[in-house]
Amino acid sequence: MSVALPSGSPAPSDPSDVLAELNVQQRAAVEHDGGALLVIAGAGSGKTNTLAWRVANLVMRGADLQRILLMTFSRRAAAEMERRVRQILTRVLRFGPNSAPINLPWTGTFHSIGARLLRDYATRIGISEAFTIHDQSDSQDLMALVRHQLGFSDSKNRFPAKATCLAIYSRVTNTCAPLAQVLTESFPWCSPWAAEMKRLFAAYVCEKQSQAIFDYDDLLLYWAAMVAEPTLRGEIAARFDHILVDEYQDTNRLQASILYALKPDGSGLTVVGDDAQAIYSFRAATVRNILEFPAQFRPEARVVTLERNYRSTEPILMASNAVIGLARERYAKNLWTERASHVKPRLVSVGDEAEQARYIAEQVLAYRESGATLKAQAVLFRTSSHSALLEIELSRRDIPFVKYGGLKFLEAAHVKDILSVLRWAQNPRARVAGFRVAQLLPGIGPANASKLLDLMGSAADPVLALETFVAPAAAAVDWAEFRATYLQLCRFSRWPGDLEQVWRWYAPHLERIYEAADVRKQDLEQLCRIAASYGTRERFLTELTLDPPQATSDEAGVPKKDDDFLVLSTIHSAKGQEWKAVYILNVIDGCIPSDMSTGSTEEIEEERRLLYVAMTRARQDLHLLVPQRFYVHQQVVNGDRHVYASRSRFIPEAVAVHFERVGWPVPDIVARPVPKIGARATLDLGARIRQTWD
Repeated sequence: MSVALPSGSPAPSDPSDVLAELNVQQRAAVEHDGGALLVIAGAGSGKTNTLAWRVANLVMRGADLQRILLMTFSRRAAAEMERRVRQILTRVLRFGPNSAPINLPWTGTFHSIGARLLRDYATRIGISEAFTIHDQSDSQDLMALVRHQLGFSDSKNRFPAKATCLAIYSRVTNTCAPLAQVLTESFPWCSPWAAEMKRLFAAYVCEKQSQAIFDYDDLLLYWAAMVAEPTLRGEIAARFDHILVDEYQDTNRLQASILYALKPDGSGLTVVGDDAQAIYSFRAATVRNILEFPAQFRPEARVVTLERNYRSTEPILMASNAVIGLARERYAKNLWTERASHVKPRLVSVGDEAEQARYIAEQVLAYRESGATLKAQAVLFRTSSHSALLEIELSRRDIPFVKYGGLKFLEAAHVKDILSVLRWAQNPRARVAGFRVAQLLPGIGPANASKLLDLMGSAADPVLALETFVAPAAAAVDWAEFRATYLQLCRFSRWPGDLEQVWRWYAPHLERIYEAADVRKQDLEQLCRIAASYGTRERFLTELTLDPPQATSDEAGVPKKDDDFLVLSTIHSAKGQEWKAVYILNVIDGCIPSDMSTGSTEEIEEERRLLYVAMTRARQDLHLLVPQRFYVHQQVVNGDRHVYASRSRFIPEAVAVHFERVGWPVPDIVARPVPKIGARATLDLGARIRQTWD
């Protein structure tokens, strides 16, 4: 049932009341006693603090820290949660400096807790206590080994690459869905290989077991299998009086099944999350877990909603509420705040992506001059490639930045593949580029690539040497296609047509080598747009090499720790963060929502939540950028074309009223003399034009 509580400020202050600093809704969540509890925590509503206080309150009421299981979704979040609980308990229980340290021994991620339990029960479930855990890279390599042993790497047709195979295996595991369904819904291009995939995955599992190896998915899979056994389920459930889970909207079916097995009646189970921030379906998370949670434990399940926002100003919340208010299915909540402001979020129309980049650069600098740091500002985008032009503009203006949620644009593997082909054509003796490109062809490995490069290196004419090189039989067809492309690139430069030519050759290899090929194609479209601004191939390669956009993956690598820098981030990577000023790129249909995520109602609704997450990262200033023209690369003779973009469907007129609408740049109004009436014309252009038809 839902709790009807008055929205309000913190409870009345009482020196003896340790919960006095909590507001009414937070306190209801903290003090709940009994069956299953679902806390719907709106953005900026103090979720982490509420969860920490609930743990502390359980301890103050006699719960044993050794019997509390607290699971979050990252090691960092788990450490922060334990720190806050320890801090609260130290304060309210008045522990002295010489007291024993407070810690929650069962705090961690789902995967870390699973690994610990598997080691505890290893001898009873038939696994080695000394099992090792593969990371994603190791798992891909093992998948590749098994794939090769089964002869799939020698297939004349393009068998999915190791990364794609592992992604399919992982999705089947985490969604608890049949292989055929996963292939049809998420990997349709791999459907013809369904039977081979089943053989591959069976062999992969056997290989892991023979080597006492677990991958990440096994940690959940084996844990779920353990609690499916009545005896083990009873023993493990008896270990924990209370189980608390953060970010429940990001759980998958396998994780939910573990919780239901351990707490079938919901007693002692607390989950915290926000259905409006469920944006990780690509990791097999499902919003259904949080939407259907109360029905799992009727009538005992209780829902408490945290609606007071401590982060954003009132105008930003009004706009954000309006966006998510149009969602088809959600828990009703209306975020509110006491942070009044007369500044509305901005809906900024710009001519194109280049003007978008210039607008942001100017606003960032202006905001910095007003006293805000660069770190207090962030630029958010749907896909990593969307920031490419902005990265170049920031570099030109010497504005330092760090990019989260993706590799440096020019260091992404598929972008490097394309650039390597161009560099090798520009300089046929460029061994590093050639070594990379040669191995893109199936049937050519390091040994044959080295033979080719040795031949070219010792020849007076390396291009002629490549032309006469005899490739292995397994690579004959692909080699002929590449050789024709390469020779044309070397002999006839037609910029930027060269890049289009490379892309036409590379497209089938992109789908063969990498998973999520459609997403990677967007990066290459962006590369083509950048290339169009350079006059020659040589200039393009030289300037991008000497002065590349400075962006890093997950850490601030280039700037020093104390340096100031602007934050660039995908929206997915920005979740849980906040900044004074936030700029959201490309709030247009085709970008938000992504044109690849409009195939179903569920996908569209997740895209709506993604925009909501981005908007609610802003504390004080929010800018949504709407380019009027958006360049789309076509793999045809016509090359690039631009389309007139339409504002995102998530900002209809009823929502747009919550924004200040701005056109940029603002045209200069220059006073011009008004011609005097009756003044004699010095030139009769009309007569001249009429004469063309005489």
